[in-house]
Amino acid sequence: MAGARKRYGGKRALDGLDLAVERGTVHGVLGPNGAGKTTAVRILTTLLRHDEGLVRVAGFDVRTHGREVRRRIGLLGQHAALDEDLGGRQNLAMFGRLHHLGARRAGTRADELLERFGLLDTGRKPVKQYSGGMRRRLDLAASLITDPEVLFLDEPTTGLDPRGRAEVWSAVRSLVGGGTTVLLTTQYLEEADQLADRISVVDSGRVIAGGTADELKARTGGDRIDVVLRDADRLADGARTLARTARTARTAGTDAVGTDRDRRLLSAPVTDRMGALTETVRVLREEGIEAEDIALRRPTLDEVFLHLTGEGKPEERENGKGGDGAVPHGRREVPA
Repeated sequence: MAGARKRYGGKRALDGLDLAVERGTVHGVLGPNGAGKTTAVRILTTLLRHDEGLVRVAGFDVRTHGREVRRRIGLLGQHAALDEDLGGRQNLAMFGRLHHLGARRAGTRADELLERFGLLDTGRKPVKQYSGGMRRRLDLAASLITDPEVLFLDEPTTGLDPRGRAEVWSAVRSLVGGGTTVLLTTQYLEEADQLADRISVVDSGRVIAGGTADELKARTGGDRIDVVLRDADRLADGARTLARTARTARTAGTDAVGTDRDRRLLSAPVTDRMGALTETVRVLREEGIEAEDIALRRPTLDEVFLHLTGEGKPEERENGKGGDGAVPHGRREVPA
């Protein structure tokens, strides 16, 4: 996708979006509601026409070779597209028939996918009795009925509890291990950190940063040392101490030390990780400042997003409707 643009009336959903995904990897597209993530997926999957730019999937132009693109992709939207009254195997066999597989092949493929996603024992149970994680795994299995080269996951764990999210993450990792290319859009920073080989941060319809999770974190100031004090009244003393012991920080002085009084937390950037840690422990002990915890850490993707956009966490930036102005999704498109 190069220079992709799309407008909805007077609203610019994509504003020159550039996106390149390496085969056999998970590429995360991270951004808030309204950033353009869903619009990009709908264009890439031929569900929506872009106004300008070049868009190719698996080597085919989505405008001129839409049928070839659809033969090579799978799509999992935010909402499960399953028949609640049918069993898991019946759902998968039905999708197989819709994709023009013969009855025997559709049944065989359904069994293969149930086993692959750990659902073989529940294949005849009605989907309405499935847990949230089981439903998403079944929906993911349905998106693979034709063994696509490229799989689009549009916020696949929205609404799931931590266990269900972990189940879906495990399933995605197994897909990539088998050679599938995955484009993952998400609002969840931890999800991108856990799954994506590379991440594109999207805001206002364009990519504002890209790289591995570690590369993006490094752009936000590198390593930090966090100190939790036992006594909140010693925070000022602790901040002066940390400003000295973390003297390899990029900014000198107490202004470089972040203070959270409610959590009794001090935080400062460092370049010499172990040197700063050792010196901080020693000097705090000498000055009689008691610490409950001292830790070295990398910036989180939450901090990356805040640094890049000047906004809060993506999942906290709601536009009242969700998505980015695109047609509501949740239906599964079947190749012609």
